[in-house]
Amino acid sequence: MPTVRNVRRLIAQRFLRAGLASPGLDARLLAEGSLGVDNPDPDTILPATALLLLDGFAARRLAGEPVWRILGEREFWGLPFRLSPATLEPRPDSETLVEAALAQLAGRREEALSLLDLGTGTGCLLIALLSELPQASGLGIDLSAEACETAAMNAALNGVGDRAAFRQGDWAQGLAGRFDLIVSNPPYIPSAEIATLSVEVREHDPRLALDGGDDGLAPYRLFASCLPRLVAPGGSIVIEIGAGQGPEVTALMRGGGLEFRGSRNDLGGHERALIFAPA
Repeated sequence: MPTVRNVRRLIAQRFLRAGLASPGLDARLLAEGSLGVDNPDPDTILPATALLLLDGFAARRLAGEPVWRILGEREFWGLPFRLSPATLEPRPDSETLVEAALAQLAGRREEALSLLDLGTGTGCLLIALLSELPQASGLGIDLSAEACETAAMNAALNGVGDRAAFRQGDWAQGLAGRFDLIVSNPPYIPSAEIATLSVEVREHDPRLALDGGDDGLAPYRLFASCLPRLVAPGGSIVIEIGAGQGPEVTALMRGGGLEFRGSRNDLGGHERALIFAPA
């Protein structure tokens, strides 16, 4: 009989022969997804419906679709986030921004803070922060209406829907007022490099969320011009960067009149989050 243990082993072998990077993990996650149960008993017999679903999952993975896209959800900051074709997957490296932002707000975590998330996607940054800041409220902006709908759904799913608003918009265009914290994970991959990315990224992540222009710095130039007027006195800006972009992004933001307050590395030791404040 097809038990979880046997099916996982067979699928992992298929994935290994196909050259996938993490065949055992992928097989486990997809098997759990087909059953709708985390950590099932390995001797559980898979019903026919789960086997059929898992076979479809495996075919999609072999075609290059990422596991989390297949499952439709990924965890971030210990919270579940639904995905859509218009959003990036929340990735562990971006949790570095949440850590950096919370460190900047030490001593203010019970205040009625105002947060802004530019390019919100799934809403993961804003929602994770609101989960840690019980009196705060926030606004997420995204050029994609579908992404805004997904983010609003995730805010409700994670119990912060009454403190989060999402709006379709072109970065900070039309925004007024000031925010105690501004966060962003903008597109930062140079346009010409997108074709060289893995199939999981180039064919399944939205190009709108990847393409940072000719040199990957287009969003940061815009931030340098618009964020100084949007950050409140005593506030902070925390933005994600790509590999090696720290010096150039820091120079751009300083040129806009912001003060560099430091950076944080991700779990791989790469500089990931840059922190700025009003000069």
